[in-house]
Amino acid sequence: MRSRRSCPNPVSEMVKKEDVITLLETIMNDRGVPKNVKSSVDEALRVLKNPKANSMKIAESVSILDEVGTDPNLSVYTRTLLWDAVSKLEALK
Repeated sequence: MRSRRSCPNPVSEMVKKEDVITLLETIMNDRGVPKNVKSSVDEALRVLKNPKANSMKIAESVSILDEVGTDPNLSVYTRTLLWDAVSKLEALK
């Protein structure tokens, strides 16, 4: 009889917090992103860069990014990057 090994979640294994930080820093360096969006992304970055960032802090970052993702002044490209960051963060929780 074969022993069943538990399969790790492939999505969460592939996603790293550093990847999300790099993605958010890309948004911060984009000149076309409005200042209010940059300030919210910066706030989410500060939360994520904290070495004590747990699932509650990750959820806080998701909330911040989700709220700013509805800004009508965002380009489609930036909004897609934000949604990508949110989905990667949700895989980390």
